[in-house]
Formats: sequence, structure tokens, C-alpha cells
Amino acid sequence: MRKFALALVWLCLLALAGCGHTPPPLPHLAQDDVVLAFGDSLTYGTGVDAAQSYPAVLSQLIGRNVISAGVPGEETAAGLARLPGELDKTRPKLLLLCLGGNDMLHKLAPASIAANLRGMVQMARQRGIAVVLIGVPAPKLFGGVPAFYAEIANAANVPYEDEAFKKVLFDSTKKSDPIHPNAAGYRIVAEKIAALLHAAGAV
Repeated sequence: MRKFALALVWLCLLALAGCGHTPPPLPHLAQDDVVLAFGDSLTYGTGVDAAQSYPAVLSQLIGRNVISAGVPGEETAAGLARLPGELDKTRPKLLLLCLGGNDMLHKLAPASIAANLRGMVQMARQRGIAVVLIGVPAPKLFGGVPAFYAEIANAANVPYEDEAFKKVLFDSTKKSDPIHPNAAGYRIVAEKIAALLHAAGAV
């Protein structure tokens, strides 16, 4: 019965992630492997208790240690400078990279945002760390996720999640304030990422 229940959970998560698209493969995560969730306030979990942030919920869903390394207000240039120390400290098997929203809020050049994200992806890959890139929508009415996220993911052949935050941040019932999810919103993000990790073979 327990195996059947787990199978049902994963079927539901896969349905949430959408069908017909197989992401690039990821290495399978052993029980003691570390996942590093790196980003800004969306990773930190601004608006909710720490236990309701997407990394905390994701850890429960996949049964792995997901370390949250989110810094509210951080831009990609600061993230690029901070990432080496976090990688040295946590030694993750997988990096979940979610940055760029603050750059867009401050109207920084898309080319510089993309260059910084690309540098972080390359840095992790050079250390043998797998990467999942998570896109965030532009902070404007009906703003979509900028194309540079997909371009970076495709060029590096890494799994890419672009639906979770777009779905949540344009649904007022899933937000704690104008730019952050509430507990229900962060859970949706965690479920989407868990489904992607399952589809890519990480769990």
C-alpha cells in the first residue's frame, strides 16, 4: 500500500509538471546527497515561515537534504560572487538556481542578467555539480519569463522550470504580498520542482 501511495503522489506531481516534455537527465541523488537551493527572497521564503519555503517543502517531497541559500534583495552580480563560497561550504550534488527578479525590478540590462546566470551555471558544471535553472517572470502586468532563461538552459543542456513562479505570482490567492508567494504558492513551486527532478531521474 505504501508503494502504491508513493506512486500516486509521483503521478500527481508529474501531472502538475505537464506532459510531453522530457528534461535533460540529472544524476540520481543518493539519500545523503545535498541539494543547494540558491537565489533571492523567492528561495529564502519571504512572506512565510522557514518551514513553508519552497526548499523546505521540496526537502519533504523528495526525501533529500535541500539547503536554502536565499538572500532577499540579491541581484545576479552579487549571486555570482557569493556562489563559490556556498558551493565550497555545502558541496551539493545538485544546484537549484533561481535569480534575476531583483535585476528586473531595478531595470538592469537583460544581457548582464543572462551573463551572470550563465556564469553561475558554468561555475557549478565545472565543479561537477548538476544544475536546474528556475525562471522568474518579469515584474510587470502579464509579464512572461524572459527568453534568456530558456536560452541559457538549452545551451548548457540543463533542466529548466519556467512555469512555477509564473503560475503563482500572477495568482493573487497564492501571494503574501505583491511580489512573494504565500504558503500555498511556495508549495506549488516545490511540487513543480519535485516533479521535474523525478522526470529527470534525480529522485
